[in-house]
Amino acid sequence: MEIKYDLIVIGAGPGGYVAALSAARQGMKVAVVEKQTVGGTCLGRGCIPTKTLLHTAELYKEAKEGEEIGLLTSGLSVDMGKLNQYKNQVVDTLSGGIEASFKKVKIALFRGEASILQLDQTDPDSGEKYQQVCVGEESLIGRKLLIATGSEPVHLPLPGMDLDGVWDSTDLLDNDQPIDSLVIIGGGVIGMEFASLYASLGTKVTVIEALDRILATLDKEFGQNLKMILKKQSVEIHTSAKLQSIEEGSEDGKRVLICHYLEKEKPQLSSGEKVLVAVGRRAYTDRLFDDKLEVRPQTERGKVLVDERFETSVPGVYAIGDVIPGIQLAHVASAQGENAVAAMLGKEPPIRMDVVPSCVYTSPEIASVGMTADEAKEKGIETETLKFVMGANGKSVLTRQERSFLRILVEKETGRILGAHMMCARATDMIGEFSSAIVNGLTADRMGEAIRPHPTFNEAVAEALRTFKE
Repeated sequence: MEIKYDLIVIGAGPGGYVAALSAARQGMKVAVVEKQTVGGTCLGRGCIPTKTLLHTAELYKEAKEGEEIGLLTSGLSVDMGKLNQYKNQVVDTLSGGIEASFKKVKIALFRGEASILQLDQTDPDSGEKYQQVCVGEESLIGRKLLIATGSEPVHLPLPGMDLDGVWDSTDLLDNDQPIDSLVIIGGGVIGMEFASLYASLGTKVTVIEALDRILATLDKEFGQNLKMILKKQSVEIHTSAKLQSIEEGSEDGKRVLICHYLEKEKPQLSSGEKVLVAVGRRAYTDRLFDDKLEVRPQTERGKVLVDERFETSVPGVYAIGDVIPGIQLAHVASAQGENAVAAMLGKEPPIRMDVVPSCVYTSPEIASVGMTADEAKEKGIETETLKFVMGANGKSVLTRQERSFLRILVEKETGRILGAHMMCARATDMIGEFSSAIVNGLTADRMGEAIRPHPTFNEAVAEALRTFKE
């Protein structure tokens, strides 16, 4: 049996395609299997499409409110059909770029759904171990296998979830028509980004969140501030509210979807033209393993288990990204892909996995990395918080940013940067500076030595650092 590939990658998302390129550039012969857009959910049905729509929505919102700054508009509107076309153009451009990169390093791309036929088998002629994957009529044989199949939206087992107009994030991203009213089930990152997006477009938005606050996995101040900002845009946010069912109804002669929920144990209802269900994502492994496959990786609650090298319980088989336990973020999957390839080649991991920035692309943006004050306290670390309110930042004032701030957490004794948490314009671009600082053990004094240009949002970092031990 001819072992044709050094590595077979299933899934060309941000984890899979980065791993494939890394492996090929280090001399491995690589095959990639992808059944949808090269670039995965993030590029085709997640991060990039969402941010493309958010960009237009933010411009529209600024233009509508432009009279105060001398920008006069009349007849301003958003053509959802053209916006959808532009979103698809952006996706196609980026996806095409990845495919061109594949060709440059001679990665073989196979279109279709992969099925794993054999794992950890021994070639009787050479004695080498191999893995076998089927894609349609093609049979791929490789020494190593990387599972990077990602995730899909969770669907709630409640009455009415199959009604027309009850959508997940993929459905909503494909929408090319205006929406008068939208009910969002879930106040996490995905739900709040869509709330910010559609509120900016003028849609009446209602959010129903089961927990006691929105953005529950992030610093409490982020959710509090965002709730107040969105309230000014007439967004209704209901927390401690558990959806019970959805049914069809009629308001002013128009079909609506009525969401029945318990808010603090009291029956309530909210209606909208559409309902977005954004309550999380689950690992995608449907039909991945052939029914006759005898050797399988260990799984837990649908996720593939791996060790610190991202190798599964089956030797030579690795897994990364949303399909394994842990943080579900595109940049985490990419880093895991780089480290998994390094492990295959017997090298040290090039990227640290303990410092992970989190970003929310609402308006204003939210970003954080490293420890919170509570986490430092639990570890017995005495800290100092350096806070700067962006109302004193020139770019924030002239662009009329609301309720913006940044906080830097510093170890009191050494001055070492432990974490950063910001809610302001360009927060998602600025947070990388703090990721580098934490990884390299920089102190507030060392970070403060750098000159930051004026006027920029980023100069607020210097202003905050100056307050250390004042």
